[in-house]
Amino acid sequence: MLTCWAGVPLREEPTRNLQVPMIRRSILPYLAWSISLVATIGSLFFSEVMGLPPCLLCWYQRVAMYPLVIIIASSIIMRDGRMKYYALPICLIGLAVSIYHNLLYYAVIPESLAPCAQGISCTSRQIEWLGFITIPLMALAAFVGIILCLLFYKIEKEGK
Repeated sequence: MLTCWAGVPLREEPTRNLQVPMIRRSILPYLAWSISLVATIGSLFFSEVMGLPPCLLCWYQRVAMYPLVIIIASSIIMRDGRMKYYALPICLIGLAVSIYHNLLYYAVIPESLAPCAQGISCTSRQIEWLGFITIPLMALAAFVGIILCLLFYKIEKEGK
């Protein structure tokens, strides 16, 4: 029992956790799956509905993004905690292509290094929302979001 300066007994208050509550880590796989699904549907919408042809680097990013929808969904359904080991290598490959594509798009790398010899150029401006949101930037954001979800995902033990 604690006493104050006047000798009046004080109750001890239990210590409370003053941290801001964080997002439960159990929703991160669902968030990663949602990001991959929206990115997949978005890329199909741009090419099939809006008629915007994808460049070569966009195709490579699609090759990395599309399987993530199935891999992450099946890992969620099967409650496989090793999901990050399956999906992370694919995400990192997609991220590398996406970084290269953005460097080309924003002219950090010269256009002479672009692999787009036939078809649409990898640096052509098809969409530019709010003056800076482009298709390559959206792909980069999707890969970064999925990678962060996978890296911060940790299996919660039963009974916690």
